[in-house]
Amino acid sequence: MGLFSTAFQSRRDDAELGKGLWRRAHDRFKRGLDRYHQVLEGIEDESLYAELVVIADALAGLLPRVRAVCAAAQEGAPSDGLDVPGELADVHRALSKAGNALATTAEAAAMLRLAVGPVPVGALSVQRRAAAVLEQVELAERLVAR
Repeated sequence: MGLFSTAFQSRRDDAELGKGLWRRAHDRFKRGLDRYHQVLEGIEDESLYAELVVIADALAGLLPRVRAVCAAAQEGAPSDGLDVPGELADVHRALSKAGNALATTAEAAAMLRLAVGPVPVGALSVQRRAAAVLEQVELAERLVAR
């Protein structure tokens, strides 16, 4: 990404997500997604890698949804600071939980990468954590729609 496109994206993010709470929630989710993808780079087992890539694709598909939630929240309760607007506290909580679940998903994938020998259950632990990410994003979508 060039300097011009980075600056343009930053201005677009400022306009849609603000510079406060909602922007931070979006960026945290994006960083967790980046972390997950970084973990994939070190996996040598092809079948495990294939399983984790499917999960990565599903998680990446959540980023536009998280952005939409954050943009709607910024529109409904603008935030340029770190104070959680009372009427959208549940939305922020769900986004925070989604970010935390995404971080633990990346951690679980990293643990699989370090496993010695074949992994008997494959990426089951990663799948469970990824399901928790999806659950929290869906909750945030429902809450912001109210």
